[in-house]
Amino acid sequence: MKRYAYIVVGILAMMVMSSADLLAQCAMCRGSVESTMGNGRNNVGVGLNTGIVYLFVMPYLIVAGIAYFWYRTSKKNQKEREFINARVRQAYQ
Repeated sequence: MKRYAYIVVGILAMMVMSSADLLAQCAMCRGSVESTMGNGRNNVGVGLNTGIVYLFVMPYLIVAGIAYFWYRTSKKNQKEREFINARVRQAYQ
């Protein structure tokens, strides 16, 4: 479990350290979309929308992955607890 915690903390640290560069892109994207829409082309807008959807979905996938590992670990721990409880009940009988 500690290994997963170190991995998650490492990924979060990398995301936080790289986020400063990402904030500067909004004005550039807006400018490029406005200029291409003025020329009558829409292909940049479609690519930008795809990128937005990608950025929107990734945090949910990360959370789903963490929830899956948590569920799997808790299920394994529950089986171990049930086994120990059964052994204790057998010892008292």
